[in-house]
Amino acid sequence: MDREKAALASFSSTDFATSFSGYEDKSNYQQFSLHTVTQFSPSPVISGIENVSQDSHISLIEVGNPEDGHSKSYKEASSSNTLQDVHISSRLMEDFLELAKENTEKDLETCGIFGAFLKRGTLYVTTLIIPKQESTSSTCLAINDEEIFAIQNERSLIPVGWIHTHPSQSCFLSSVDLHTQYSYQVMVPEAFAIVMAPTDTSRSNGIFRLSDPGGMSVLRECQEQGFHSHKETANGSPIYEHCSNVYKNSNLRFEIFDLR
Repeated sequence: MDREKAALASFSSTDFATSFSGYEDKSNYQQFSLHTVTQFSPSPVISGIENVSQDSHISLIEVGNPEDGHSKSYKEASSSNTLQDVHISSRLMEDFLELAKENTEKDLETCGIFGAFLKRGTLYVTTLIIPKQESTSSTCLAINDEEIFAIQNERSLIPVGWIHTHPSQSCFLSSVDLHTQYSYQVMVPEAFAIVMAPTDTSRSNGIFRLSDPGGMSVLRECQEQGFHSHKETANGSPIYEHCSNVYKNSNLRFEIFDLR
């Protein structure tokens, strides 16, 4: 069942005029702290990558295939192979779901926004922002955009995607979710959307992006708002797909800013 969703806050093209090269982290920082806050305030914490330990593990995300009961990597499920790799913490989805628990129990959606930095050709998601928001069982609207932008700008973070829950529905991107994803992906090709659907017995989470050029072209031309259907892509591909370039990194830490 498709659903309406208010678009999450995202940078405009003028806000994100700086190229990726401008965000490249050229420092020698090798460690950073997990820093959780309940209200926004400027923080001196520096994000970076810990020295890789012998027991660290980096792996492609696995997705369950409801048709045959087996799992396969997103690498096999996606047709996009020219993107830079993205690393997320192995704990990111689990920690977000814990932060969303109270809303989930009330059948209310929760949304969050990712911030990343680029180092040696890889994007590392080191910040999760939980903005002030207005939620229903099928919508989540981020408010007070200036607080989100302040954190992103202070740390020169790339807005590389977003995450939200489907507390009582299946794991998919609705028609309005697709427009939200387009607003990120049109600026950052690697941008992705994570959907957490704890009651979906076939697939409790998914990491998605619009197919390119198929899905991106459809959304670029679509001017409708709210619930609506989209036309088929010109090349017959699905409008969105599983990401092929997102890896879980057991050695990656991240900051959480809970602004609610």
